[in-house]
Amino acid sequence: MLKKEFIELAWKRLDSLTKPKRSLGRLEEVAVQLVAIYENLMPELPKKVVLVFAGDHGIVEEGVSAYPKEVTAQMVFNFLRGGAGINVLARHVGAEVVVIDVGVDYEFENLKGLLNKKVMKGTKNFLKEKAMSLNEAQKVIEVGKETAKEIIEQGFNLIGLGDMGIGNTTASSAITAVITGKPVEEVTGKGTGITETMHKKKIEIIKKAIEFHKPDPEDVLDVLSKVGGAEIGAIAGACLACAENKIPVVIDGFISSAGALIAYKINPEVKDYIIASHRSEEVGHQAILDYMGLKPLLDLNLRLGEGTGAALAMLIIDGALKIYREMATFESAKVSTSII
Repeated sequence: MLKKEFIELAWKRLDSLTKPKRSLGRLEEVAVQLVAIYENLMPELPKKVVLVFAGDHGIVEEGVSAYPKEVTAQMVFNFLRGGAGINVLARHVGAEVVVIDVGVDYEFENLKGLLNKKVMKGTKNFLKEKAMSLNEAQKVIEVGKETAKEIIEQGFNLIGLGDMGIGNTTASSAITAVITGKPVEEVTGKGTGITETMHKKKIEIIKKAIEFHKPDPEDVLDVLSKVGGAEIGAIAGACLACAENKIPVVIDGFISSAGALIAYKINPEVKDYIIASHRSEEVGHQAILDYMGLKPLLDLNLRLGEGTGAALAMLIIDGALKIYREMATFESAKVSTSII
């Protein structure tokens, strides 16, 4: 839980700066949140990283994606070569990119920039059986926690979360429908750009899977094991570790928010440490944001994933801290505070 004293002192400083009170809106809110998370009245600009968790999904067998599962591994290689959208935007904002194999159905060699944390070679087809065992669900969460802690120990103190996994919007829609109680139709989008016919099929598959498994919305391990994904569980673990270590975590779009939702159900205090980067074009994303009471910083019709929205939001976060640290006070600038 964030300490009230840091929140009050941060607002006191912001209200003393040479501007009309609260005129910088969300920038000021972000600055206050960061001061309270870091428990530092004058925090430095952070050392930034985006963690991209990758995993395959057995549900792809049902034709829910425009791409085959092989694209997951191919995109991991693209990340490592620096050629993906997240690489470009991370370079732009001065963040590093670390890719974590949690459940890709491919055996990577020892590659620079790739952390091998594989728990499984993809989940099972959850239309026919549980996506993973309860033990595997617990393990992927632990992998996420372990990875985030290792990164924090390296001095990174602003962590963005991204994902890669063909089929993961299907798993995220199922998780969202179960936990929020929203109808499947309201939280299921077109993911990688499937046709209207495929979209209708995707909705029916998710409905059938939920009816088949009857996951308990109050038992997130049950939900994750039955209809989840390895990278989604790892993202949940990373959120938990960031909160435990008092590090702000910037979630990306629908997939990473589904992971954050699981973390929130495990420990609601995680919310205080989360910054929602943007509102995804995926229809289910808003349901998660509403459920957790989060306000996204950006709305750019993004639906790529990878952590791209999180990287962009880091520019806003840097700006918020610079305003807080560098803007003159009325007193130092000798500007009158009188209102005419």
